[in-house]
Amino acid sequence: MQLALVIAISVHILAATFWAGSTFALARMAGKGGEQILVPQLVAAVFAIGAGAYLWHTLHRGSFGTPEQLLAAGAVAAIVALAIQAVAIGGALRRLRRLGSDDTSARSRIAAAQRGAAFLLAIAAVTMAAARYA
Repeated sequence: MQLALVIAISVHILAATFWAGSTFALARMAGKGGEQILVPQLVAAVFAIGAGAYLWHTLHRGSFGTPEQLLAAGAVAAIVALAIQAVAIGGALRRLRRLGSDDTSARSRIAAAQRGAAFLLAIAAVTMAAARYA
């Protein structure tokens, strides 16, 4: 059991760090370079959320006190961030491929989606860190 927890925590932290870090960087760069990194971001998001769900099931099942409420708020923020990236950025990238790389509305949509996702992932990080001490 301990090895499984260590692996799950490691996967959760590493995947979430890549996901959030790349999202913060792309938000700062107005989404430039997002074409190449969207799929790795989404894969990391799925691993982070999947490992987080395993950790919840293993460590917090049957309880919904303040720490679990904070973790749940962070999980919801992360899931919404994933949805924004998959839907908004995925759609904008399809439009860029169809209309050409100089479509400014698609580029601004990518930048706005990355900024929104970055904000939500910051909320997720803060709530998950705070849950430890709640």
